[in-house]
Amino acid sequence: MSAVRTTPSDSATPSDAALPSDPAGPAPGRRDAEATKAVILRAARYLLARHAHADITLKAVAERAGVSPPLILKYFGNKDALFARVMSFETDAGGLLDAPVRELGRHMVRYVLESQVERGADPVLRIVFAPLHGEHGDVLRANFRSQVTARLAARLDGPDAGLRAELALAALLGLGVMFGIARGAELRAAALDELVDRYAPAVQAQLTP
Repeated sequence: MSAVRTTPSDSATPSDAALPSDPAGPAPGRRDAEATKAVILRAARYLLARHAHADITLKAVAERAGVSPPLILKYFGNKDALFARVMSFETDAGGLLDAPVRELGRHMVRYVLESQVERGADPVLRIVFAPLHGEHGDVLRANFRSQVTARLAARLDGPDAGLRAELALAALLGLGVMFGIARGAELRAAALDELVDRYAPAVQAQLTP
């Protein structure tokens, strides 16, 4: 088993060398644009987890992403449009819940850990920072409830599906906080497979009681 890598990738900037080789995929210009958009979104997410929405400027996002503010305007239009994307969990939920229910606990735990280690961004952890953002925090909570919690609950059989979905997500958020925010030394030194083996049963117990 390989140890969990702890080098964050959320400070990465787009470059041709970082793009995957895919001769059958989109043209290079499109790949460059998509890679740059991803870096901008990652920078905005990073800042949203550390500062109130009102205090974040496009200049700060641009500096974090290693791009110019006009490029952000070109791709996203304005700050509100950019952060509407950042505050949505729709895409993240698609990846987080992409497994049969009988295997979903392991998948969700692995997805949260691999997202932090390999992409420098937890798919759900930004909900923890909703109190920072005033009315935008209400948007973040509403999106989380509809796009993550309700979507998970709809997949569960048996009684109390909504409660069980919230308990499963609470367990995931706790893991994400301890790994990514508290940066628990033992957690981050452990092998990813070991963490999945130890933690996934607690999540799965809520999904298939």
